[in-house]
Amino acid sequence: MSRLRIVHTSAFRYAEPVQASYNEARVTPLSQPGQSVLATRVDVQPQTWSHDYRDYWGTHVTAFEVLAPHRSLLLTAEHVVEVVDRSAPSADVGWDLLRGAEVRDRLAEFLADEATTTVPEDVVALARAAADGRSPAAAAEAVCRAVRAELEYIPGVTTVHTPAAEAWVARTGVCQDMAHLALGALRSVGIPARYVSGYLHPDAGGEVGRTVSGESHAWVEWWTGEWYGFDPTNRVAAGDRHVVLGRGRSYDDVPPLRGIYAGPQTEDLVVEVRITREA
Repeated sequence: MSRLRIVHTSAFRYAEPVQASYNEARVTPLSQPGQSVLATRVDVQPQTWSHDYRDYWGTHVTAFEVLAPHRSLLLTAEHVVEVVDRSAPSADVGWDLLRGAEVRDRLAEFLADEATTTVPEDVVALARAAADGRSPAAAAEAVCRAVRAELEYIPGVTTVHTPAAEAWVARTGVCQDMAHLALGALRSVGIPARYVSGYLHPDAGGEVGRTVSGESHAWVEWWTGEWYGFDPTNRVAAGDRHVVLGRGRSYDDVPPLRGIYAGPQTEDLVVEVRITREA
């Protein structure tokens, strides 16, 4: 079990005063089996109005607006979360049930692809080869590992909106690209899969009390009788270093911050995540 204190700051600075801005932040972790939120706060400066709600996918959203002219905006989210290692999946349905009408209807949203998760035919062929002869749960992990083996982790060559097909052609990307490609590959063989947005403590053996630079991170969950998380980038099951913020079909359903503003078209954004392992 890990108890993690996470401080996430997003600082916007504008070349000229912004007259108004309207935003949604998805930066509050979920309380769920294996993950307990012990303390949480989200602060925005300046701010004239805010409202918290759960979106369609179950993610906690803080909507806020600033209606006074401002040259900067600072969002600070601080949380204390207990996370335990997830156990291996206890359910593993057969392919017949997985591809049956009831499952395909109930989980249709996690079987259909979007622009960012549609994969080319050679990825489909790779996924089918990796899944061949395996049960759905074993196939899912094999598919994720097969896709990851073809990619090199290189920051800065893609954006969060880069289609999976483009990242595949370049054979490079970051965690969002690897998650999008894994989703497309899993769905291509009939395994429902969803995108997970969250944080990752980078050091498996991090000492108590030491604060480190953390990461906003992305991984996947597949359904083969129950939902199970796997981190394609690091080739590991989602465990006690992974803190879940939200889930959806792709990144577009769970961006940490989304909004519009009236003012200059130039802005400077600095994002920092600091994580401390507590006793």
